[in-house]
Amino acid sequence: MPEPQYKDLIFPSQAAQPSLSSLLTSLRTRNLSIHNRLTSIRTDSSFILHVASLFPARPLIANERCGSWYIQPERKDGSAYFKSTDGHERAWKFSTRRLNLHLVDTFEKHDGAIIVDSTRRGKRMPDALSTTIPIWCTVINLFLLPDHPLSGNLFLPPSHSLSTHAQITALIPEFLASLKALNLATIPTTLTKPLRPYWVTQDSQIEVPQKTVYSDYRPVICCTASRRVVGGSETDEGGYIQGAADDTENWAHGLTPDIFWSNVDDLLKTDEDDLPDFIHTLIAQDKSKRKANTNLVRVTHRMCVCPLPLEPDASACCVCLTSETSKPENWVKSPRLIEVGLGSGKAASRNLRLALPHICSFASKSFDAGAEKVIIACESGRDLSIGTALALSCYLFADDAGTVRSAGDEPTFTKTFVKRRLGTIMTAYPAGNPSRSTLQAVNSFLMDWRR
Repeated sequence: MPEPQYKDLIFPSQAAQPSLSSLLTSLRTRNLSIHNRLTSIRTDSSFILHVASLFPARPLIANERCGSWYIQPERKDGSAYFKSTDGHERAWKFSTRRLNLHLVDTFEKHDGAIIVDSTRRGKRMPDALSTTIPIWCTVINLFLLPDHPLSGNLFLPPSHSLSTHAQITALIPEFLASLKALNLATIPTTLTKPLRPYWVTQDSQIEVPQKTVYSDYRPVICCTASRRVVGGSETDEGGYIQGAADDTENWAHGLTPDIFWSNVDDLLKTDEDDLPDFIHTLIAQDKSKRKANTNLVRVTHRMCVCPLPLEPDASACCVCLTSETSKPENWVKSPRLIEVGLGSGKAASRNLRLALPHICSFASKSFDAGAEKVIIACESGRDLSIGTALALSCYLFADDAGTVRSAGDEPTFTKTFVKRRLGTIMTAYPAGNPSRSTLQAVNSFLMDWRR
């Protein structure tokens, strides 16, 4: 028998064959589809309704941004802003940027509330619920009820070690001092019992309504919306995605919770390939329905913020921050209107740093010409507009009453001063949610403004 001629055999090119890793990545990407995310969100929202039925009369509070996706808008009673990064191991922090003091009256009035959030695959609950909120409760208790014997107690989930508990407890005096240093002009006065966190997940065994009025504490019920997925991958869960609403900038195409719930059935009936275009259509329709100067919120004595569009007010200096970029020479539209094209996302926050000298100068001239207030609008009414309001509050006004600085006034801005002004704004408008990059832009401008 002749020997085989191996040189005549043709083997398939290895380069042409997808690797096992690339195949798994492709499969995982398909399972993390928009459709699967939206379906998972709706599935988890039913758990939230179940929890609400077990704790009757207690409001549903969304921990933004993730929490709002799991609460139907008509059932949502408010928003909170607790960051998971403030609860990360050995990076514990009490945020003076997001004070959440607006929640205190709600907790007192309703004997607590349910705060809703979620987290990605593998974790039982987000750090915002397991650690950030417990830290906040203890600090707020000591701040508002310093003489109550239970105020200093720190409660953490059983999964936290005794060492973690001891380390966080040691930091509480520092956190309390940072809050006191703000010298807030207005603080809640209604709280009669200390706040205490409790935790509810889809693994919790709660079957009967909890109608009890807690004798010693106001319960802060930290509810994790998503079912925990341990090990494996989304391919093992039939398309279910834990924490599906997380990282919306990577998948939502601009879809918001309100638009989602207003069109949930149509969205879930749409093919995956058609969803991005359909979402963009829904967003455009929503924007066209907006009326000018809606949701106008007064954040200081002489400043208001709102979402775009903004209709000029004859008595006000109007600042519009748009998502289209434009050149500074085209910004001023009239002696009382400036339209600053910053772009969108983090680029907008970076561009804000360069735009703030123009905006502050324009506002100063407007007040010299008789303007009575400033109205600032951005796409959300909660990010860039808040950052700009903070910059103007520090740069233009000498005090909380809105006294305009004199021409020769050359103030020095410290981080404590800026934090104090931000605390005033956030207390007036708890839904304000300036991003870290927005606040960094403001701080950079204020610390270097004379250069």
